[in-house]
Amino acid sequence: MPTLMPHRLSPAKSTRLYTEEERARRDATIWTLIQGLLAPAQFLVFAVSCVLVVRYLATGEGYAMATWSILIKTGFLYVIMITGAIWEKVVFGQYLFAPAFFWEDVVSFLVIGLHTAYLWALFTNALDPASLMHLALAAYATYVINAGQFLWKLRRARLDIEREATQQQPAQQQVAA
Repeated sequence: MPTLMPHRLSPAKSTRLYTEEERARRDATIWTLIQGLLAPAQFLVFAVSCVLVVRYLATGEGYAMATWSILIKTGFLYVIMITGAIWEKVVFGQYLFAPAFFWEDVVSFLVIGLHTAYLWALFTNALDPASLMHLALAAYATYVINAGQFLWKLRRARLDIEREATQQQPAQQQVAA
């Protein structure tokens, strides 16, 4: 019976996030820098938008600004998803659902789905303004979870590098002695 879990999650496999080859490709591609620039820019847009959405819900003022901020945030999300898929293709050989980022991609699709539902509801007038803002906040909550997943992976990658450097130091000291 096939498993839905990516092969990298198997206990018999390495716990490192990247193989040597994947790390080399990650470090060599311009898409890593692009992702590194887009992610904090998207977070800044999210933070401003979140304030504007909450302000609208609390006061009833600033609907247009809140709406535009959500549209800009959604644009950033689409761009970062497209460039992230390209990054995954370069590093892991597939556009999405590479084993190392399987669950991050799953949640990313939920985030995109909620943002897209917002766009659909906005352009079809399917929801009133307050409901639109609540939908945007639901999309933002999933975005925060997803951002946390990616920050955790960034931390894991750094810990892998530190662990490997620590393991290599005793071997280098023995050679020098």
